[in-house]
Amino acid sequence: MVRLFLTFAILCGLYNEAYGKASIDIDMKLKALNKPALKTIKSEDGDIIDCVDIYKQHAFDHPALRNHKIQMKPSVVFGTTKTTRPNNGTSKPITSQIWSKSGTCPKGTVPVRRVSREDIMRASSPSHFGRKTPRRYDFLDNALKHKGKFNITAERLRQPRPKDRSEAILIAIGYNYLGAQSDINVWNPPGVQFNDYSSSQIWLLAGLSDKFETIEAGWVVNPHVFGDSRTRLFTYWTKDSYATTGCTNLLCSGFVQTTTRFALGAAVEPVSTPSSEQYHITVSMYLDPNTLNWWLTCGGNVIGYWPGNLFTYLKHSATAVQWGGEVYSTNVRKKPHTKTTMGSGRWPSYLYGEACFHTNVRIKDYSLQIKYPPYLSEYSDEYDCYSTKLNRETYRAEPVFFFGGPGQNRFCP
Repeated sequence: MVRLFLTFAILCGLYNEAYGKASIDIDMKLKALNKPALKTIKSEDGDIIDCVDIYKQHAFDHPALRNHKIQMKPSVVFGTTKTTRPNNGTSKPITSQIWSKSGTCPKGTVPVRRVSREDIMRASSPSHFGRKTPRRYDFLDNALKHKGKFNITAERLRQPRPKDRSEAILIAIGYNYLGAQSDINVWNPPGVQFNDYSSSQIWLLAGLSDKFETIEAGWVVNPHVFGDSRTRLFTYWTKDSYATTGCTNLLCSGFVQTTTRFALGAAVEPVSTPSSEQYHITVSMYLDPNTLNWWLTCGGNVIGYWPGNLFTYLKHSATAVQWGGEVYSTNVRKKPHTKTTMGSGRWPSYLYGEACFHTNVRIKDYSLQIKYPPYLSEYSDEYDCYSTKLNRETYRAEPVFFFGGPGQNRFCP
């Protein structure tokens, strides 16, 4: 009996020690992420937005940015060239977020969505909060040799695909890209499982297959990070294939926010509904040639930038651009497959008003011209679960890229 009691006491002691350390780690993470606010806004959707001194934001905790001089606006603009050709339909732009109905942040501050203790506790550890799992992009090793003559489908099918991610994308590869843009149709995909996420986004990539760099932006439904199934504005960056660097939004240091109007991670509304009103958000990412910072704009607003000295390969250009969607789940390429949907949750063949799309797809290269990419490939990791369709309604219409799907279905059991 005494031995049993001692064993129980030791186990309790070890548990309390581990719990205490975890609690301290969470407290440290909360202190790093939730900077002192000059004003706090309680949004009608439950989010708390802190207006943080622009010079005291979390970005400047990054070792590479300790002596960084903030750039308040880009020295160049990407441009907003839109097609004048007839298209399948007309969606309405989203230019604000829900929280802005409840107040505004004063000049000299940036709006930051407050992180709760519960948010961090859902992660496997505080250090993994808001981070993706590592992966490879094998086609990057010879990206600049392809020059538009690359069959991405054949290349990807020869390579091992990530065990926990499924993409359905349109890809431009083979040139040096200084920017990318599109109008991303905004939906709230149904049935996103609690430990999964579903995004619609743009990627800019550079580097090697097992050590690439990326900056990303679009919208995401991510219950594990945010605690709900709302459609939210998101960004991401990494300089080592998601291994140890980078994160979602402002959940680590790096991205420098300059806007007072948009909060990364805050909800986006209204969202599209089938056979009814369609909404989009215009997302642009582009390199400032004078500072080598990568700027992000959303809904006509300059959001901020990724400083160039965060990167090695991306410091001067990207070598691939992707538009499309991504589902994360430990149950992709398995039976039973995840029920998490992508895009609108409907097949691309349903087209405008039913399927999610990217339109006004644009790139900027060393010609400094904003243009529709001359060479594009479509690809899906799991065509029976999520697929793609680059559709031209008439010979005069510019192609629209539809993507997404239901996940688990009779063809994807």
